[in-house]
Amino acid sequence: MRVVCLISGEGTNLKALIDWQANGLLGGARIVAVISNTAAALGLERADNAEIPTKVLSHHDFRNRSAFDHALIEFIDTYEPDLIVLAGFMLVLTSDFVTHYDRRLINIHPSLLPKYKGLNTHKRALEAGDNYTGATVHWVTSEVDAGDIIRQVEVPIMGEDTEETLKARVLDAEHTLYPSVIRDLSLGLIEC
Repeated sequence: MRVVCLISGEGTNLKALIDWQANGLLGGARIVAVISNTAAALGLERADNAEIPTKVLSHHDFRNRSAFDHALIEFIDTYEPDLIVLAGFMLVLTSDFVTHYDRRLINIHPSLLPKYKGLNTHKRALEAGDNYTGATVHWVTSEVDAGDIIRQVEVPIMGEDTEETLKARVLDAEHTLYPSVIRDLSLGLIEC
């Protein structure tokens, strides 16, 4: 299974994927390219160090989102991917992009969807007095964080948690959840 990862920043989930791949734990999945919309993304360095081809394609360099999406699709398709993985890609994708990669585009979100779609998930979970939160891998649709859920993992909320401590624990859980989903997709253990 050929995987293209889209990132915008530090790339900690990408690092987890690269580590799993390096250790032979991604099943039949192989990251064939990493694309970022920001040149300063640390994830690009992580991919370069793993000898995975990288590309910066900034949405600011295009006259509109449609032109950016067209260029992004054109570049991604040169790798003939079976799966597109959003690993901290911070742009909301257009309907045309999502439709082009229907059921080949996944995302990870730091909450137990459908709860706390969008941003500030940890703050909202703490303010609500929840006993647990978690992470969700889901198929991407035109509606943000609303695609079919593939797999979730729960993370307990401790009495002393702050947004930062909770975020760190959820991120740790993501680093196992995301690679395991990609592995299982590649092995046919999850239906597309």
